[in-house]
Amino acid sequence: MSTPVRVLIVDDHAMFRAGVRAELGASAGHPVDIVAEAADVDEAVAAIAEHRPEVVLLDVHLPGGGGAEVMRRLSTSMSGAETPRFLALSVSDAAEDVIGTIRAGARGYVTKTITGAELVDAIRRVAEGDAVFSPRLAGFVLDAFAGTIEISAVDEDLDRLTEREREVMRLIARGYAYKEVARELFISIKTVETHMSSVLRKLQLSSRHELTRWASDRRLL
Repeated sequence: MSTPVRVLIVDDHAMFRAGVRAELGASAGHPVDIVAEAADVDEAVAAIAEHRPEVVLLDVHLPGGGGAEVMRRLSTSMSGAETPRFLALSVSDAAEDVIGTIRAGARGYVTKTITGAELVDAIRRVAEGDAVFSPRLAGFVLDAFAGTIEISAVDEDLDRLTEREREVMRLIARGYAYKEVARELFISIKTVETHMSSVLRKLQLSSRHELTRWASDRRLL
């Protein structure tokens, strides 16, 4: 049997980390060795330096700057031979998240609908140097290289929004009601309303219908 891949799980939700750990631990032959967990950017950088994982399962949206910030910090503090390979594991399937994460240095990007067996396979493939994407997301990467997605324009608009505003924006644009957004993000309806007002103001839009059209034009849905 081949040596298990040393993996670090980075996600700010403890219950999700526990679920991933359970799924990977139940994999046939135990081909994955979870060496540590981290909940934010600072913890992730410290854990990578201490435990030297081969693959980092990295959420895109993290306290402290997001998954891209983890990769940026590591690129300046570790040599190429020491740097682990990053596999994004995120609930987001938005084009700007996929492309931004790959630009920052990830070798793959899969969504949290992935099964345990599929995740084990993705980890091993990334550890071996392959690039791995959920089927739908691979199209975003190809489109970006083909120039059919205006990523620079998307980034400029989205830079005006905070991380939480982006989450609210995406859900509202997909047709979620305020109470559904509140439940999904574990925040109050009042907080959703506040974020939504800020999103519309920053993007210079007047309604959720305009927001949906704006997001659709930029392939953020």
